[in-house]
Amino acid sequence: MRLSSFIPSFAKAARELTWFTGATVHADTARRRTETAGGILVAYETAQATRILRDHPAPPCLPDTLLLSVDGAMVPLLHGQWSEVRTLAVGEVQPPVASPAGPVVHTTSLSYFSRRTDSMTFGELATFELHRRGIEGARRVGAVVDGALWCQSFVDLHYPAAVRILDFAHAAEYLTAIAQTTGVDGPLLSPAQLVELRHALKHTGPAAVMPQLRTLVATQPTNVELASALAYLETRVAQLQYPVFIAEGWPIGSGMVESANKLVVEDRLKGAGMHWAEANVNPMLALRNAVCNDRWEECWEVIEREQRSQVAVRRQARGRTRAATQVAKIPAAAAARPPVRPLVRPLEPEVTSAHPWTRAWSVHRQRELAGVL
Repeated sequence: MRLSSFIPSFAKAARELTWFTGATVHADTARRRTETAGGILVAYETAQATRILRDHPAPPCLPDTLLLSVDGAMVPLLHGQWSEVRTLAVGEVQPPVASPAGPVVHTTSLSYFSRRTDSMTFGELATFELHRRGIEGARRVGAVVDGALWCQSFVDLHYPAAVRILDFAHAAEYLTAIAQTTGVDGPLLSPAQLVELRHALKHTGPAAVMPQLRTLVATQPTNVELASALAYLETRVAQLQYPVFIAEGWPIGSGMVESANKLVVEDRLKGAGMHWAEANVNPMLALRNAVCNDRWEECWEVIEREQRSQVAVRRQARGRTRAATQVAKIPAAAAARPPVRPLVRPLEPEVTSAHPWTRAWSVHRQRELAGVL
């Protein structure tokens, strides 16, 4: 199972196992056992998330500053279908480090949680990982996400007071879309002007950028897409305060979850020729989380304990079935056996008083019979 979680091929994993141990395992067997183990882990983590949401236990740790980010990646399913896998990345923000280009903020101790499910269910299931990281007891929490509504709902569920940051690269895409819109004289902004606009957004803030964008959009009153791009930024001005975020020591990019999409999801589930059955996606994601979070031993204990329990249950069920079968066979065997005849003792001959046996056997009688007397 561990090899199948690491190596993007069940057949290759089976060959590696043979090379290391000499044991021969068919690729289909490796697949079935891996998916079964992953299913056990999914069930366990789902139960833990339900327990946490119900009981609200105290956090196991009290981190100073946590950063979370969520995003989605597409994976191929059978019959040419595609489905979105949502991933959470969470880590601890370290103090900024000075560099010639400005302060650099590193996020360490990264961990991940991935599932193929709807956004609401994903938010509830991710409670297990966020509780483990101590989000309830953190002094500060930040969230770097794109503008998708489900991302904001996720933050609302777990930490409404989090510092919300619109991923800078995502915001820059909207700036670029507006600047490259074709007007009467060509693009609304030249490449050099676009660079200046992005620099101003990052180091001065939206107050220096939004008036210029409004002016540009006003020159194209019939361009619906241009107006939509401006409205997107207008409604997220609070998340565009990049100079403030940088001064407070927050990262302004969502690179950690974008890397997670590739590291956790795509490296194993999006290989050439891969097509997954829907039921098998989450089991593999659970195992990938265990591998990438460096928690394999801990997760394997859960899997092994449940598998042993299932074996014991099946053994007991077989024992009960055998006992019931034996009980059912006893009446049937009794009915098939021929009836037993009662033992009849032969009648004893009638003994009368004249019979010689009834006479005394004396010495005198013996002589009489012998003719001596």
